[in-house]
This record gives sequence, structure tokens and C-alpha cells, in this order.
Amino acid sequence: MISKSMEEYIKAMYILKQKNGNIRVTDIAEKMSCTKPSVNKAINNLKENGFVNYESYKVIELTEEGINLAKKILETYDIVFLFLKDVLGIEPKMAEQEAEKMKSAMSDETINKLAKYVHQTLNLNDLNCDYDVNREKCRCCVRRTKNK
Repeated sequence: MISKSMEEYIKAMYILKQKNGNIRVTDIAEKMSCTKPSVNKAINNLKENGFVNYESYKVIELTEEGINLAKKILETYDIVFLFLKDVLGIEPKMAEQEAEKMKSAMSDETINKLAKYVHQTLNLNDLNCDYDVNREKCRCCVRRTKNK
């Protein structure tokens, strides 16, 4: 289990990789509005936990475990955001803020059940497939994506 702040770093790295094709300390610091020493400390922590590969002044790479964690974090946020905005009718800006706070506090079991409920309620698709936010195949499930 990693801290909420480490989750934010790994999410930022994943987004930067998708957007820019690479991950740099400077870009992470800018995206997260923090200092380069803070980023370096976080990177070393994530490296110790097997989420990134990094040598000083070299390219930062997410490991497969790091990529999977980043995708899970983003998926969890999306599920909570959709529930708050589209099911409960909370204004989008407030739903964004609340989803950000709630995503780290929920168990995987709760997220899995919430995902099924949200998708069924919004008629997005059928998640009666033993959905599990930890499994890559579930995040890419044809039943999830065919109606988006």
C-alpha cells in the first residue's frame, strides 16, 4: 500500500508519459506544483517499491507494476466521478474534488461493486463479468468499452 501522495506522483508520471512520451523530474514538479527535491524523494520511494526505474539524470520509466497501479488509480477516480456526477447529480467541479478525495479511501471490493452499479445504472454496458479494478483485462473489457 502506498500513500495518497505517492499515488498522485505515479498518476502524474503516467499522464506525462502518455502526453509527452517521456517523464522528466522538471515536468513532474511543474504538473504537481512542487519542488524538484520533492519529486526526487518521491521517485526514490517509488523506485524502492518497484513502481519506477530511474537513475539520476536519466529517463524515468514506470515498471509494469507502476503502469498497472496508475491505470487502477485513474479507473477508480473515473468510477467515483461518474457516480457522483451522473448518478447523484453533483455539479461536475464538486464531483471532481470529491472523487479525488474518495478514491483513495475506498477498498477494491467497494470500487468493484460501485463500478458495476454505475455502469448498470447509466446503461453504459454489462459488467457482469467478475469485474475487478486490479485486472488489466477488466479495464479494457469489451463490455465496458463497446457502448462508450
